[in-house]
Amino acid sequence: MATTQAKWTADSIPDQTGKTILVTGANSGLGYVTARELARHGATVVMAVRDLDRGEQARSRMLDEIAGEAQISVVPLDLADLASVRALVDDLEGSRLDVLINNAGIMAIPRQLTVDGFERQLGTNHLGHMALTLGLLPNLLATGGTSATTRIVTVSSGAHRLGKINLDDLMGVRSYSPWRAYGQSKLANLLFTLELQRRLDDMRAPVNAYAAHPGYADTNLQAVGPAMRGDKRGQSMMSWANDKFAQPATMGALPTLYAATEPGVPAGSFIGPDGFMEQRGYPTVVTPNSAGRDAQMARALWTASEALIGSTFEQAVAASGTSS
Repeated sequence: MATTQAKWTADSIPDQTGKTILVTGANSGLGYVTARELARHGATVVMAVRDLDRGEQARSRMLDEIAGEAQISVVPLDLADLASVRALVDDLEGSRLDVLINNAGIMAIPRQLTVDGFERQLGTNHLGHMALTLGLLPNLLATGGTSATTRIVTVSSGAHRLGKINLDDLMGVRSYSPWRAYGQSKLANLLFTLELQRRLDDMRAPVNAYAAHPGYADTNLQAVGPAMRGDKRGQSMMSWANDKFAQPATMGALPTLYAATEPGVPAGSFIGPDGFMEQRGYPTVVTPNSAGRDAQMARALWTASEALIGSTFEQAVAASGTSS
């Protein structure tokens, strides 16, 4: 069982040489820091991004900052389009994958729909990542046969405490609040991890699932919602709050990096900052609220989500040639 170090930092990351790690949303914010630090420690990093030009610019900047040898590639992925998810899965068929980091996300935006007709926050933050995880599960299972550290890390949020899974109105058709929908999507990330780990345990798979949250980290995520609403005052308030209260992205990425790399972290753990109200600090195992530990709701959400994305865990396992 892992013992959390008092001040676990990016310098604590074990050597990642030989591992291939895919990070969604790696061109900015927490995803950028996560990808950079993994590459700095020897991993072959795959940056999965929606905008290839921005992804290539981020890759170039990353290489400059590492100032040494690094293996980094950029691939297209739009989590709000299941066809894009399937295309990436097809492109990576048979490829080694040691760690999948489901990092990309959107927060508190006006109601919009994905290409497939899902409410955009649930569709991007949860359903797109679930489809990606199931699509890449054969890669992870195959790699796990030779590695004891094969992992799936899904980035949730302390805002899961604002969320409630409404199975009768998942898409917010009857009632929509930007923050409530965000909370639902982040709670869904936790329940997804809970049910995924249960299924992996049942088949004794050589893959572990984790969730992580960054606390209150200074990224561009907070300003997107107000910008989409044309709310300049809201943008200014978010900028002021980030400047006064948020910890830097380099700290916010630590729980994800810890979940992805620290040896012996118990399977299914939720990792967050160790400071006051989990808003800042160094990574440690934290506890979700009761809704985030609801195994019955996790199973119900999983079933509903499989129907929406049109793929199942059983199909993913069958495609891997592994017995479930």
